[in-house]
Amino acid sequence: MQFFADLHIHSKYSRATSKEMVPSNIAKGAKEKGLSLVATGDFTHPLWREELKSAFTPYADGIFLCDDVYFILETEVSNIYVKNGRLRKIHNIVYVPSFDDADRVSKALSKYGKLGSDGRPILSLPSENMVEIILKASKDAFVVPAHIWTPHFSLFGAFSGFDRIEEC
Repeated sequence: MQFFADLHIHSKYSRATSKEMVPSNIAKGAKEKGLSLVATGDFTHPLWREELKSAFTPYADGIFLCDDVYFILETEVSNIYVKNGRLRKIHNIVYVPSFDDADRVSKALSKYGKLGSDGRPILSLPSENMVEIILKASKDAFVVPAHIWTPHFSLFGAFSGFDRIEEC
């Protein structure tokens, strides 16, 4: 089965993102561009998560439907912390299969940052610790570093504090 997807977006709750980024408009834009699957972005934001719950119909395990477009639950977090005397800054993407998982992951991460202040929350937490916390909250979660080649907030970025994958 072939499909076109965008697996990393942001909602209206992320800084510098259009206030028109609501489920129905995202679905409309996806159809106009030929996308059949879109990630939700920002599921850690409590208001956005409630909007998603209201807008989506469960379709299959880990897949939801809104206006004939398939969605998966996704969020990006900004990890900023000091490790071994160096400032580290990286964005990570988290995927979960259900709203129950999204609720549990959000609750676990809320101890390390204000999830309601931005769609992409800032967490004072090393990536490896965050992954452990997420997997404890949701064994089916999937975590990947975001936009790994950009200069800032990325695995291989010149200003992120990492020289090798193992350091992250």
